Amino acid sequence: MIYVGIDIAKETHVAATVDSDGVIVIEPFSFSNNHEGFKLLKSKLDSLDKSNLLIGLESTAHYAENVIFFLHGCGYELAVINPVQTAAMRKTGIRKTKTDKVDSLLICKTLMVNSFRRYTENDIKTLKLKSLCRFRQNLKKSKARLKIQLTSYVDVIFPKLQYFFKSDLHIKSCYELLKVYSSPDDIAALHLTKLSNILTKASRGRFGKQDAESLKSLAKSSVGVKNTYISIQITQTIAQIELIESQLNELETVIETAMDELDSVIMTVPGIGKLNGAMILGEIGDIKRFSDSSKLLAYAGLDPVINQSGKFNAKRTRMSKRGSKILRYALINAAWNVSLNNDTFKRYYDSKVAQGNSHYSALGHTAHKLVRVIFKLLNDNITFALV
Repeated sequence: MIYVGIDIAKETHVAATVDSDGVIVIEPFSFSNNHEGFKLLKSKLDSLDKSNLLIGLESTAHYAENVIFFLHGCGYELAVINPVQTAAMRKTGIRKTKTDKVDSLLICKTLMVNSFRRYTENDIKTLKLKSLCRFRQNLKKSKARLKIQLTSYVDVIFPKLQYFFKSDLHIKSCYELLKVYSSPDDIAALHLTKLSNILTKASRGRFGKQDAESLKSLAKSSVGVKNTYISIQITQTIAQIELIESQLNELETVIETAMDELDSVIMTVPGIGKLNGAMILGEIGDIKRFSDSSKLLAYAGLDPVINQSGKFNAKRTRMSKRGSKILRYALINAAWNVSLNNDTFKRYYDSKVAQGNSHYSALGHTAHKLVRVIFKLLNDNITFALV
């Protein structure tokens, strides 16, 4: 067997190759994180027997993703190594040396003496899901921030407007109005028929002429600041929100298509939709990484904090929240949906509430149960059968 170790960096990676006897086949060499660099890497690897070749990379951040996709696309066998293993291997050396070239050789040695996990087609798919779902979460956060900004702008220029729309500015009727007439003076000056038509069309008949009269009256009595610059900010913020909404719709379609192709058993759990399922699968990756469900629970940050000293042992503790935020969010959300769609989970949730737990505390317990079920389903590749 020939082992290839690649030390990943942001701009320049380093690779080295050794055989089963530890003899260096290809001396450590650098290659850039671009087309020419990848071409150089492939030319070096092409001189070796692909069927007898194993490439190892440390489990790092996103910097390794393009290398993984490239090498997998070329048909090479890949293995992911825990950085803790290479760190332990480094300590076995007499001299304390850490360079990119040394690290690439250390990865080769780690492959030779330690256990590792080969990258599969399923890993590639879940890695793509993870990237898509994290991008979706970032878009949702950006949208939430923009909505807060929009509310603050409207509070300055037309403070009573949100009460006309029943304390919710973020509906299509309000957006369509503010995109064209963002100040109370503009709205007050509008002909009643035109204002009524705007509201009726945007709300699909929910608002009519009587509502238009009320809005005109509200605009005339507004004490908001007259500032054209804020009006510009309002229209621009709405445009940004609508752009993100269209991006989210497009992104969610791609995620749902990817979930259809993956055809995971997690979709047999009643209450877990494609988006929630994608977040869970993307963050978990290969279920074989976890030896039991408690490890998966800890990775999600749903495990309880241990508070013990001497004879004291706390009976009630909070969840650690030290794992993947997205996985934790998806599991809590899924736990509620599953409890609404499955009698077994509903009874379990109700029993925790009956014991005096709050809604969110009961959901945490339900999420624990769901994690154990998901671990079993994915590990054994069986469909959900609880009733």
